[in-house]
Amino acid sequence: MTRFTPEVETLAERILAKMRVRFPNAIQMVYDNYNFLVIGFSPTERPSEAIFSIVMSPRGVSLCFLLSGTKLSDPEKLLRGSGNKVRHIRLENAAALDQPAVKALISQSLKLAPVSFSPATSGQLIIRSVSAKQRPRRPKT
Repeated sequence: MTRFTPEVETLAERILAKMRVRFPNAIQMVYDNYNFLVIGFSPTERPSEAIFSIVMSPRGVSLCFLLSGTKLSDPEKLLRGSGNKVRHIRLENAAALDQPAVKALISQSLKLAPVSFSPATSGQLIIRSVSAKQRPRRPKT
């Protein structure tokens, strides 16, 4: 049995593929924590400098704006959340990453980030943490 539903797994794979093409020099940091599976996209190996993350939950996939979520201009009212920094968008499909409003949010985040993605950096995947105890990754039926 897979950890997520086939729909969530397929959606996450497609979204991650697009993000990896868009940010080939990103350091991808994986956090398999109690609630979510998170893959952060950072220009460095420092988690505090991650700009975006893809978050997989039992019910779907979200794109999080980690450093500048509260500073982004969002005329389409796509952003969700009420924290001090982070905002997120629920992604219903991979094509959502290509919508002009989402591209504008991504572009703003890149401009506001204190460290930029560097073409000199080779992208890599780093497993940062795996929680021994995790909530079920499939919605209750």
